Amino acid sequence: MDEYSLQTILADLPIPAIQHFKITGSTNDIAMAWCETNAADGSLVVADTQTSGRGRLGRRWITEEGSALAFSLLLRPTPAETRHLGLFSALAGLAVSQALKNDFDLDAEIKWPNDVLLKRRKVCGILTEAVWRGSLLSGLIVGIGINIAPSSVPPDKELLFPATSIEQELGNSVEMSQFLHSVLTSFFVWRPHLGDSVFFQAWEKHLAFFGEWVQVKTGFAANQEDSIGQIIGISSKGNLRLRSASGEELQVTVGDVHLRLVHE
Repeated sequence: MDEYSLQTILADLPIPAIQHFKITGSTNDIAMAWCETNAADGSLVVADTQTSGRGRLGRRWITEEGSALAFSLLLRPTPAETRHLGLFSALAGLAVSQALKNDFDLDAEIKWPNDVLLKRRKVCGILTEAVWRGSLLSGLIVGIGINIAPSSVPPDKELLFPATSIEQELGNSVEMSQFLHSVLTSFFVWRPHLGDSVFFQAWEKHLAFFGEWVQVKTGFAANQEDSIGQIIGISSKGNLRLRSASGEELQVTVGDVHLRLVHE
């Protein structure tokens, strides 16, 4: 990919500016710096190789050349969208899931809060980061990394969760720039629905482990216990809703979901 070809392929989308890098540390870092200028809503950063990409909780996300899509959208949320900042990760997850279905007839699931799975293996990670000027929101960066080629998947010993790639699931090659177009198209189609009933219905339809017993690691201090329960949906604030063994509803605001091996 190069900047000119991307501008051509994405010309029909509301993307006012594109920065393309053969190699960079993190597309989110580039977008955050760009956000401090007059960059417009929908500006896009794309990298062929990403050497220090970030996942949630400080995890590393490395992108080797030609193996994965690594890109970040710079958004200037409207006042209405600002009330739903926590839902943009799910919005990106819906966009990736829809593109996988539309382009390849692959059924994806969204692992709360920010991963996309194929056959219960991670194919996409999402990281959203807000940019503030004092108490005022300046912008929101939505970073997306999608495993395209088998070479994008680290060795099992380096994984915290099983992973796969689109080409592994398809058995044939993927044209990355066209798939990027599909993901971004879906993102802008879903964006007006952020926080409405259609949005939550679609999210719950794609929610991984729905109805199953899970453990959610909610804290990292030694005295913090994991939440354990059956996934029953998503709250209006984007929290994960669980039902405990006693029948009590729990809502989890942050954490990592692990499928529970022993069912209650």
